[in-house]
Amino acid sequence: MGADGETNEAARLRAVDRYDILDTSPEEGFDRITRIASRLLSTPIALVSVIDERRQWFKSRVGLELSETPRSVAFCDHAIRNADVMVVPDATADDRFKTNPLVTGDPSIRFYAGAPLRTRDGHNLGTLCVFDRAEREFSVDQKRLLQDLANLVMDQMELRLLAGTDPLTGAFNRRRFMGALEQEWSRVKRYRRALAVLMLDIDNFKKVNDTWGHGVGDEALKRLAEVCHASLRSHDIFARFGGEEFGVLLPEVSELHAVAVAERLRQRVSDMDIPADGQMIRITVSVGIAHVDGAEGDVPAAAKLIEAADDALYAAKSEGRNRIAYRTARASS
Repeated sequence: MGADGETNEAARLRAVDRYDILDTSPEEGFDRITRIASRLLSTPIALVSVIDERRQWFKSRVGLELSETPRSVAFCDHAIRNADVMVVPDATADDRFKTNPLVTGDPSIRFYAGAPLRTRDGHNLGTLCVFDRAEREFSVDQKRLLQDLANLVMDQMELRLLAGTDPLTGAFNRRRFMGALEQEWSRVKRYRRALAVLMLDIDNFKKVNDTWGHGVGDEALKRLAEVCHASLRSHDIFARFGGEEFGVLLPEVSELHAVAVAERLRQRVSDMDIPADGQMIRITVSVGIAHVDGAEGDVPAAAKLIEAADDALYAAKSEGRNRIAYRTARASS
């Protein structure tokens, strides 16, 4: 891919991040569309796929157990390179796909059709796609129907983005958090106030899902959100960034107060009981803290606060998890 292609792909990946859809829980609005696509187009498999840098991840799926695949084997990676519906009547006769493990092995794909999920600014996030295990043709009317349904998927994504909240936990989403951060950062600059950012990440969350199932994992996320909401002030901002990562904005607090809040959250999360298969389990979190005080002179950009909090979170993880770590956000020289 040439320089222009690389630039376009970087912009496309930023668009994927902007919609904050990756690794989110199932939602009925998307599942309804895949069920309709499967039924109206008479295909056993229908998916809403989103393509990130290395994988295709399924926001919704009918007829397939996989939740993601490597991007290298994704039919949809080819489909997002076009503006129109891509159709593969027989994958075993197509040089691009005849040796693909999804064709030669389970789920034994023969037919594929994918309509790109196109943003208003022209980036294809992924596809609404349908598969069959038998060779088949696809009419012009069927292509139009699939594209219409893909447009409904994008409508759902836009509504989700505008809603500003994570449907599972009730926390703000990343977009809402970043907007609030910019507002608070402006107050830091203008009125010489203080601001802290906390980044929280559940320790070994994949193990929770793998051991107890995603239902228990979802319950852990919801209970963590409940504890955080109950532990924070009404004007603090609590958001789910995606997966098991959360962010907190603490306006007008000192460094010591920010550290105390982080430690309180860490302790209260570790004390939670989460029901799992007739017993109670517990989780822990690592917390990274960054702080800025506008009264002390040069104020770093808002992005520097996130960067410093992320660095602190990484340190907390590296130092053994279930702990907090602090980093100073510094203005660029």
